[in-house]
Amino acid sequence: MSHEGLTQRKLAWMVLRGETPPRLPFITRLEAWHRSHQRTQTLPAYMADWDLDHLHRELEVGRLKFVNAYAFRLRGVEVRARFEGKEFYHEYEPIVENFPSLWDIISTTQAGTTETDLITPRGTLHLRHGLLEEHVLAGLDPYLQQHLILEPDDYSVAEYIIERMEFVPLFDTVQSWQQHIGDNGLVVPLLQRIPFQQLLLEYLGEVNLFKALHYERKRTERLLHLLDEQMMDILPRLAPLGAGDPGGTPYVEFPDNLHGSMTSPPLFRQYCLEAYQKYTELLHAQGKKVGSHTDGDMRPLLTLLPESGLDVCESFSPFPLTSCTFEEAWQAFRNGPLIWGAIPSTWLEEKTPREEFESNVERLLSLIDRPILLGVVDLFMRHNSIERVAWIAQRLKEGK
Repeated sequence: MSHEGLTQRKLAWMVLRGETPPRLPFITRLEAWHRSHQRTQTLPAYMADWDLDHLHRELEVGRLKFVNAYAFRLRGVEVRARFEGKEFYHEYEPIVENFPSLWDIISTTQAGTTETDLITPRGTLHLRHGLLEEHVLAGLDPYLQQHLILEPDDYSVAEYIIERMEFVPLFDTVQSWQQHIGDNGLVVPLLQRIPFQQLLLEYLGEVNLFKALHYERKRTERLLHLLDEQMMDILPRLAPLGAGDPGGTPYVEFPDNLHGSMTSPPLFRQYCLEAYQKYTELLHAQGKKVGSHTDGDMRPLLTLLPESGLDVCESFSPFPLTSCTFEEAWQAFRNGPLIWGAIPSTWLEEKTPREEFESNVERLLSLIDRPILLGVVDLFMRHNSIERVAWIAQRLKEGK
């Protein structure tokens, strides 16, 4: 059977519709590898003038591109940011795509510390991001050193901001990226994290959230309630997103970074399961498929994720990256969700013998008996082998 015309995007659409394609789609992110080798001037000579899209086309690997589906205008908020003590950003009621982490204004090319103040009539919240020189050279993003909520009084300031935030659609931006990438990959419109994951990773941080659930439970659950109300206001506004895409399957994703040791089964049952169920029900009614970025250890959550309503576990990272083997997840998810990922980046390191790498890929392919989206997880880094990515792409063209 000829596979001519079956682009990576079309193959992905088939999988998202639950169909078994004639060959497996391979859609992943190569930007960290490409960015790092550009910055260190270590790209192979024949790739020296290739941009990221050219790299994906030459390797015949689909490009995964995350794009925010919406932003917020922060009504009543003044934002000031300093890099290494020098102010570089000052705006009243800005429109930001990433709240509360504010990645929009944080440099990804200069090592150092960025401190940000969110000033309101009710008080001021502070963020701090750090970026090391080795992270710049590796093509990585800054890391959050200080979360928004540090003490009880900060809750009311966060509430003030959330209650006044205005939804700003970015549907044209999503469409522009879809046109840019075309059939050579998939653009994934991102939502916010679900409320519990926002508190865990953005507002409080892991340790502080666990303490807050004990010592500041009412305030913490009030904040969860506000974020849930906000999400339920946003999701109906997404109905036009992806509508009219000929032949496509609208797909959106929560960038939740789920990890079963942090969001443990009891916490997942109490704070996440019902949230996922009602959010996915609303999005399914719009004709959309829904995924979550599940790059942590999914083993503790294997029996719960099929109840969540999620259609896709994207960036599923099996052993040896986590304790969860592919076989365990493949069996647990027999009736869904779909897996997107499954190829650990460790297989693509030179320290993994070539024979072992190829054997691992062949064994993975032998287990696949239903739709899946393959990708390197969680990130393809500068020390990974681009030649091995090309080998996987060519192997998949041969079929199983």
